[in-house]
Amino acid sequence: MTEGIATKASFGIAGLDDITCGGLARGRVFLLEGSPGTGKTTIASQLLLAGAAAGERCLYITLSETEDELREGAASHGWTIPAGFEIFELLPPESLLDEDQQQSLLYSSDLELGETTRRIFEVFERVKPDRVVIDSLSEIRLLAQGSLRYRRQILALKHYFAQNRTTVLLLDDLTSETQDKTVHSVAHGVLRLEELSPNYGPDRRRLRVLKYRGLSFRGGYHDFIIEHGGVRVFPRLVAAEHRTDFARDCVGSGLPELDALLGGGLERGSSTLILGPAGTGKSLLALSFLATAIRRGENAAMFVFDEELGLLFSRARGLGIDLQGLAETRRLIIEQVDAAELTPGEFSQRVRRCVEQHGARTVVIDSINGYKAAMPAEQDLILHMHELLQYLNRQGVMTFLTVAQHGLVGDMVSPVDVTYLADAVILLRYFEASGRVRRAISIVKKRTGAHEDTIREFQIGDHGITLGQPLTRFQGVLRGVPSLVDENGRTAADDRK
Repeated sequence: MTEGIATKASFGIAGLDDITCGGLARGRVFLLEGSPGTGKTTIASQLLLAGAAAGERCLYITLSETEDELREGAASHGWTIPAGFEIFELLPPESLLDEDQQQSLLYSSDLELGETTRRIFEVFERVKPDRVVIDSLSEIRLLAQGSLRYRRQILALKHYFAQNRTTVLLLDDLTSETQDKTVHSVAHGVLRLEELSPNYGPDRRRLRVLKYRGLSFRGGYHDFIIEHGGVRVFPRLVAAEHRTDFARDCVGSGLPELDALLGGGLERGSSTLILGPAGTGKSLLALSFLATAIRRGENAAMFVFDEELGLLFSRARGLGIDLQGLAETRRLIIEQVDAAELTPGEFSQRVRRCVEQHGARTVVIDSINGYKAAMPAEQDLILHMHELLQYLNRQGVMTFLTVAQHGLVGDMVSPVDVTYLADAVILLRYFEASGRVRRAISIVKKRTGAHEDTIREFQIGDHGITLGQPLTRFQGVLRGVPSLVDENGRTAADDRK
């Protein structure tokens, strides 16, 4: 055996190593279970490839697939099986398939199980591996023909491998007796892979550590994908694990009138929700904050769910913001997000990468409506948003979220209520006055200081965004149909009474 190796056997998959706090404990038996097609063979192969790269001897014992199939699968990911990675194809002995032999007084399954175990031990003694994968337990379960005999066989394998301090990963495709928890009780740890089929879009995969005896791990479900090059795992974001020190200074928007409305600006490490019906200028207002941050010399990131980037670039140029040019200078990371193709875990990972690797200090998510489409339920959206916003706040990032409300005037309805999660809420509205459709802006919430309680007219023109003086002569602007009031606060309707 290889001496002086690390305490845990790394999977070679960064996200999975994070979930298991370093990988698999050495000298122990683990179970990786999941339905066919969930990625068991891919993860097992990456475990052995990582071991071979570290100079360990690795053995893949296959009872279900042929060696050619395994090598073809590796080639499809661009892998080359190295010298330290041996594949042993364990097929039933030809003599046991002989018709006369099957008619003997001995059950063929008894002979096959004993012969299978003997050949596993033989190849193990020859290779003396540090890591072993046995694929799959379904074949051994069928040969055992009973829960008691199956348990004894698994215990025998466990004790044999434990004596040799070998790290073993058993694969189970759950194709028979799925309620049998025999290996769960015997194994040191259990990982389960699941595949979900939404009503629209591609299948989604997630994994969960069911058990890891005596050692810590990251609980809950974690999204993962299978792509060229192997499996990528996106650990569930836990904001409490990401605390940083930063100065909570107040930052201006670049528009004096908006800063006055905001009570001086917004604080670093805070989140702002921009709320309003379609077309009120939510995205463009968020862009003005983003452009101001870049002019301060900071990096920024923007995730666009609903709008095609070419159209967004064109609209931004109308405000004097060259988004495409900023993206080419790498001061801005802008990504088009397809909610049907992206899991929430992968999205959180993309945001983290922009903050931790690109150094983004301002992040725009446009919009929550599109983000919600990636969630199986509204409650999941709230939980994901809570962790994501808490993470960004603790990194000192200013976050801007947009939500399109249903309707144009009058009572507005939001597809999901995330106002309580945000530190500040900017409300945009249409209102009619003098035969024209106008826009109004107001601040309805700000946790980090005082703000104006007025409503200002909000205009989008060739020179960008401008704010007018407070609409002190109107009443009912937020309802969409305001009334003109006199110096005493009375409307024409009041005078008629």
